[in-house]
Amino acid sequence: MPDFKLIYTDIINEKFPEKINNPVIRNKLNALHTASDILKFNALIFGQATYSIECKSQRLRSYDEPSVREILNYQKKNRLTNTETANHFKTSRNTIARWKSVYKL
Repeated sequence: MPDFKLIYTDIINEKFPEKINNPVIRNKLNALHTASDILKFNALIFGQATYSIECKSQRLRSYDEPSVREILNYQKKNRLTNTETANHFKTSRNTIARWKSVYKL
């Protein structure tokens, strides 16, 4: 797995030097372990992406097993349909269905 702490530190130093001293960002930077942590941190740094950017970058996302299980547990706990879960996590309903068949929770 790439060293996301180093990658994001370089990005923050270059593009957002005022954010490097923020204690919330520093704590989250040290806790980048799963794909969902990285996606949340990315939204914290860059803000929410517009719809057109999300559609283009969605194909480039990948999820590790703990992140997939976290998403499926979220769906089960909140009694959401595949479509509702997909909209919440900005992925396709077919992806959610495939994960459910592979990881059988």
